[in-house]
Amino acid sequence: MSHTLLSVSHTTPMASLSFNTTRIRTPTLQSHKPISKFTSLTKPIKVSFTFLTKPSRRNQQKLHPIRSSSVSESSVFAPKEVEFDDDDEEEDDPTAELSYLDPETDPGSILEWELDFCSRPILDIRGKKLWELVVCDSSLSLQYTKYFPNNVINSVTLKDAIVSISDDLGVPPPEKIRFFRSQMQTIITKACKELGIKPIPSKRCLSLLLWLEERYEAVYMRHPGFQKGSKPLLALDNPFPMELPENLFGEKWAFVQLPISAVREEVSSLETRLVFGAGLDLDLLGIEIDDKTLIPGLAVATSRARPLAAWMNGLEVCSIEAELSRASLILSVGISTRYIYATYKKTPVTTNEAEAWEAAKKACGGLHFLAIQEDLDSDDCVGFWLLLDLPPPPV
Repeated sequence: MSHTLLSVSHTTPMASLSFNTTRIRTPTLQSHKPISKFTSLTKPIKVSFTFLTKPSRRNQQKLHPIRSSSVSESSVFAPKEVEFDDDDEEEDDPTAELSYLDPETDPGSILEWELDFCSRPILDIRGKKLWELVVCDSSLSLQYTKYFPNNVINSVTLKDAIVSISDDLGVPPPEKIRFFRSQMQTIITKACKELGIKPIPSKRCLSLLLWLEERYEAVYMRHPGFQKGSKPLLALDNPFPMELPENLFGEKWAFVQLPISAVREEVSSLETRLVFGAGLDLDLLGIEIDDKTLIPGLAVATSRARPLAAWMNGLEVCSIEAELSRASLILSVGISTRYIYATYKKTPVTTNEAEAWEAAKKACGGLHFLAIQEDLDSDDCVGFWLLLDLPPPPV
């Protein structure tokens, strides 16, 4: 699908993805040829959005709470059976566990899971932090939660739990499991490999991250063992950015933007056009943006666009951030890998451009994109990644 990428900065040669300072603000300099009208980001459009991750009341009636397993059952708060009623406005029991599969979903179609196995701000009857396994797929057609005492946290417990999910819900083991906590990588990787599942460390667990944010208020804060002010045991890493590997270099880059309608079309055509990249289900994530709203992005051009896009495709691209203090763009991939993707000479002009790009991203709820092209004048993208910059979960 061909769409107009509207430029919002100078065409920038990418010797290490850096601004060519000799070409900034010169009388003869032209912005890369816009395919339609040039649009500035100096006044980002305000966008209303809301995250809708909690299942509706209708869907909640399908959820099937289960009791905790025999693994030190006496050491945890025993979950209660919950009955749903259309006229029942009482809140759900925060000690209940979920084991749910959408009856309209083909079990064999769920090939990838998103998983979190971590402590919660909840104490069990021994006064120890309770752990919880939370599993879903990207569409939330599969939802599973289970509490564990802290003395059984190992790869064997996790492996057995994964098998139980498949058995209980009648779904085949997934081909891949994404997880976002680097501290749990050893346990999760071992459990997955023993089951022939590919573990993928990635912050692109957006359905899971938003579900955990919702569960914090709807479940954990209402749990009888909740500890107010308790900090996450396994905080997310945010390491200092590294140099970009040579195989990820481009030749030019520019701040660009696309109407959300065009972004949706670009995402929907990823598979049909055999383009590298990844999309997001904006409807599921509850992001409501007017079709004419412009979404900020970064366009990268290189004569080796296809090899570059192929390399990027294996990185689990998460987000791009303009770091104003260092006059650079930071590319986040995987769980905790951050690269200095671009640098530029810090001037009032370039700072304003970067600030406007970040402001536009914030106005869109963190939504942005990365496009890889053979030329910045091209109508087509060789790679397209729709990205969402989310804050870390509260647990």
